[in-house]
Amino acid sequence: MTAWFGPDTPPQALPPAMEAALWLVLLAPPLLGVAAMRLPPRRLWPLVSLTLPLPGVTLWLLTAVAASGGYQVILPLGTLELQLHLDVLSGLLLLLTQLLLLASAAYAVGHIEAAGIAPRAAARLWPLLGGLTASLGLIWLAADLLVLYAALELMGLCAVAMMLLPGKVDALAAGMRYLLYALVGSLAWLLGVTLLLGAWGRLDLAGLAATVEPGAATWIAVALLSAGLLLKAAVFPLHAWLAPVHESAWTPVSAIHGALVIKASFFILLKLWLLLVPGQVAGAWVLGGLGGAAVLWGGLLAWRAPGLKQVVAFSTVGQMGYLLLAFPLLIGTGEAVASLAWQGTWLQLAGHALAKAAMFMAAGNLMLSTGHGRLADLAGTSRRLPLALMTFGIAAVTLMGLPPSAGFTAKWLLLQAALLAGQWPWVVVLVLGTLLTAAYVFRVFRYTFIEAAPAHDFRRLPAGMEAIALLLALSAMGLGLAAQWPLGLLRAGGGGP
Repeated sequence: MTAWFGPDTPPQALPPAMEAALWLVLLAPPLLGVAAMRLPPRRLWPLVSLTLPLPGVTLWLLTAVAASGGYQVILPLGTLELQLHLDVLSGLLLLLTQLLLLASAAYAVGHIEAAGIAPRAAARLWPLLGGLTASLGLIWLAADLLVLYAALELMGLCAVAMMLLPGKVDALAAGMRYLLYALVGSLAWLLGVTLLLGAWGRLDLAGLAATVEPGAATWIAVALLSAGLLLKAAVFPLHAWLAPVHESAWTPVSAIHGALVIKASFFILLKLWLLLVPGQVAGAWVLGGLGGAAVLWGGLLAWRAPGLKQVVAFSTVGQMGYLLLAFPLLIGTGEAVASLAWQGTWLQLAGHALAKAAMFMAAGNLMLSTGHGRLADLAGTSRRLPLALMTFGIAAVTLMGLPPSAGFTAKWLLLQAALLAGQWPWVVVLVLGTLLTAAYVFRVFRYTFIEAAPAHDFRRLPAGMEAIALLLALSAMGLGLAAQWPLGLLRAGGGGP
């Protein structure tokens, strides 16, 4: 069994109380979503009071796992055994998911009111958010390819359905394109799983890690799995679908999609490579090269984008590239390099998730208040909408990787790993990526500070919408100051590469 699943000792069976808590965390969100469809929340505090206990339960599970090591849950399904594995990393990602979905749901209450969304369309959002939460949780916990496939498909269907909720022609066109890309990715995934099952006769990840040997079947299977996941993650050059779907999507949908949905595919991709082909250094460098190209190309697209939401969407393409640098830094390197890269990768994922959700919300607030989405139409907003712009700027600090944000700490760890490994191309990528991020962020601010502004009819937004976005941006900043807590858990939990 590889170190991904925890220390070298086999994982323990999950105690009954913890198993009940785990199923509560997984099943409560879709149940609450169905209830919210029947009784849509119209105030912020009832929604928060109902959902806030879930992160508390997840924090309790994380504390127990950090003290005792990894746990497993085996679910018999006829002749099959479905497997879940709870370790420190999956616990941290569960906690991040709960907090971000709670923030997106709370933001959606104000957004539905401020945007004048029809009640029938708004009601469909809640069960989709619940389904998305459950599917993400299963992805973080899955320990076999069958559970991963089911969770990945549920996540994709919920994400596509949420993108179609606006019902406008452009939203339908972009959503159908997204669905087509997702289906192609799923087909590649299924072909890869079929090859692995035919070659090795099993689907559990721990068993595959112990039995899979290098060969044509393994390499073709991993290539197919990787292609499908790269497509779902909008990794360069397979990113063409991303910006159009965000342009027409509701802001809370864009926030959670940019923060978590595409990162789930990266999580699966990294897990499969470290378990099935841990010695493929050449392939790891290819993925690292795609990541470096994504950082530069995504930054250039964001710098040239005419619309505010396009800037944030193309920024996501670039920021995903940093995560792909994990492959050459983890595969074929020494223990010290791999440890730094492992910590930097997950801190980068968490910091970007918080900052990206905040940036989408801040951009949505600016667009909703002014009624315009083009950068050129945001002139004068610095005086009338200072809080939304401040939130956008604080979130941008994390994306640029400036201290004391989580982005700074994560990029510092990745930079140390690249220097220690002598992998100088990634050092150049990290530096140029930071400069490009600063360029497109300051371009946004340049437009907003133009004094010769048109006479906008500014719409007043519910205070909760701006407060939630600001809280997420500050959380990304605070994560950099408190990074020792999650990084210490990762080191102590043994969930390294």
